[in-house]
Amino acid sequence: MEAIVLQHIKIEDPGYIKDLMLADGWKLITIELDEGDKIPKNLNQFDAMFCMGGPMDTWMEEKYPWLIEEKKKIKEFVVDLKKPFLGFCLGCQLLGEVVGGKVIKSDPAEIGIMNVNFLKDKQNDTLFSTFPEKIKTLQWHSYEVRDLENNKDITLLASSPTTKYQIFKYQNHAYGIQFHIEIKNTTVNDWGCVPEYKSALKTHFGDGALEKFDQEAKANMKQMNNFSTILYSKFKSVLLIRF
Repeated sequence: MEAIVLQHIKIEDPGYIKDLMLADGWKLITIELDEGDKIPKNLNQFDAMFCMGGPMDTWMEEKYPWLIEEKKKIKEFVVDLKKPFLGFCLGCQLLGEVVGGKVIKSDPAEIGIMNVNFLKDKQNDTLFSTFPEKIKTLQWHSYEVRDLENNKDITLLASSPTTKYQIFKYQNHAYGIQFHIEIKNTTVNDWGCVPEYKSALKTHFGDGALEKFDQEAKANMKQMNNFSTILYSKFKSVLLIRF
């Protein structure tokens, strides 16, 4: 199987899920948008699309003009071609915007290891039905999706006290996941080198925040990697049935 991966900074790739995919023999075509890579014209060649996080926000089209084309391509893949899509953090917000929602500043920002609660609709969901009612997640975002309530194609699957749309799906093939289910042991330290992330972390927690965050993430890593494995396994099963 072949997937296209839209990346906005090199260190934010599909992480643990990427490791699972490569072990399964997937062909991954990575598009480094921040480095000038162009998204291929023919998206129909790909079985799935992954859209990752990044230090920019969906509204920054003047500073990052490639966001305009990226949104068009996501809409083409999800709405027109109706192909499987997973969007993480910024990728979740991009999906939310292209299917008619708004992306607004979170109040407050969510940074740290936090609980996410599943809603009743997850019981019948293809990817998340076997997840427990509450899970620990790594959050690192200051914007979120809103205003999808009137879209009949949207199903809300999970929320947190601060962020309503922690997981939502468009129809039955495209998912937005606001938190970072894809993390691995090196993630927090790697991302802590990004100025925007480092600043947000210090503002939120003060000096020494990175080390504490890294320790807490590693303490929960086994469980979070297990959730990544379940998500990937379910996603792969959907693709095998579909194709």
